[in-house]
Amino acid sequence: MNVFIPPSKHLFALFNQQTDLVLPGDKSLSHRAALFSALAQGKSRISNFLDSGVTQVMLTALEKLGVKWHLDGTVLTVEGKGLDGFTSPTLPLYCGHSATTIRLMAGAMAACGIQVTLDGSDGLRKRPMQRIVEPLQMMGVEIQASPEGTAPLVIQKRNQGIKLKGGTIHLQQASAQVKTCVLLAGLAAGQDLTIIEPGPSRDHSERLLRAMGVPLFVDRLSVTMQPITQPLLPLNIRLPGDMSAAAFLIVATLITPDSELHLEGVGLNPRRTGLLDVLKKMGAKIEMEITGEIAGEPIGSIRVISSALTGTTVAGDEVVRMIDEFPVFAVAAAYAQGETVVRDALELRYKESDRIQELCQQLSAIGVQIQEQPDGFVIRGTGKVPGGSGHSRGDHRLAMSLAVAGLASENGVTVEGADMVTQSFPCFFEMLKEMGVTL
Repeated sequence: MNVFIPPSKHLFALFNQQTDLVLPGDKSLSHRAALFSALAQGKSRISNFLDSGVTQVMLTALEKLGVKWHLDGTVLTVEGKGLDGFTSPTLPLYCGHSATTIRLMAGAMAACGIQVTLDGSDGLRKRPMQRIVEPLQMMGVEIQASPEGTAPLVIQKRNQGIKLKGGTIHLQQASAQVKTCVLLAGLAAGQDLTIIEPGPSRDHSERLLRAMGVPLFVDRLSVTMQPITQPLLPLNIRLPGDMSAAAFLIVATLITPDSELHLEGVGLNPRRTGLLDVLKKMGAKIEMEITGEIAGEPIGSIRVISSALTGTTVAGDEVVRMIDEFPVFAVAAAYAQGETVVRDALELRYKESDRIQELCQQLSAIGVQIQEQPDGFVIRGTGKVPGGSGHSRGDHRLAMSLAVAGLASENGVTVEGADMVTQSFPCFFEMLKEMGVTL
């Protein structure tokens, strides 16, 4: 599907629980809430669940394991089976393009002790899995990846009554997916388990597991989980709006003249708001207010007004706090004045695509002055983008970033492969229309 995004004169919108369109539920939390609820004992109810391509992959995998669930609009109910109630599937569990699904599922299946093979698309088979295989093997899990250290992953059955090992595990990279995988396996550990990361990563899993009764303690870059003595508690929560989805609407507002955006019910976890901090450093007029908390997650409102931006440098811990937002951040940098440098972002090469390479190629195609670097990129912002045609290359975030770039361009942007937005933000184009974009 190709979509042409014409230049827009101005944008304005208010999105909250009373409007017809709401910000979709957080993708990271939707994955976790579905899987963790299946591991709990009893029925869970999760509202504002993200119904998208990647979360459907998780739900289908759970169904193959014998988990009963029902999705009514954006309300998901899950009949939890506990750690001992899963059925070993006769065929490999297909995880599609979703690294989150395969990595989290590996930890969960290690805890359940059943035999299972986890596989995915050709794209997923290129993504590194040794980073979860090694710590799981240290815990006593019999798991093997392909000779290249990728999917498929084969997990062997564990004898009933045998606990996994605890101890201290040092992760080689700051990764919420790897950390969560190990934490989930730790549900079957017979000793305390401590995970130490080299830097901060998202902490959604720690917050959610604590809300479900898991004895878990965080001290800066380490997480310690004690052996569980009771089943996980079921959930009854409304998921906050996805900050990564909000990022596209925020940048769209910033770069389009005379524009304003109000978002309510957004997840404001401080490890997810790195983009907002960097944009404010560039001169963005953004206001945040925390209004409550859901399962340990701060939620609140965001107000954005179109702003003149200047170039900046992003490196170190800032990278981890905005790792999914770099495609749309690059669009903001293109419309800024001056040079923007991104480094220490090598992980971008192992996303749904090689995001550094594809981002540089597709933004160049619409007239952005961007230069690829081994661990990032350099953009020479001129405050304007000519426009043209760019391709999603199978990456949902690249598709939406190209669309945002078109809003303030001189000639508009045609997004080829625009249907990829359904992977994480199915109502993206509808929300753009609500903001005043003509499609």
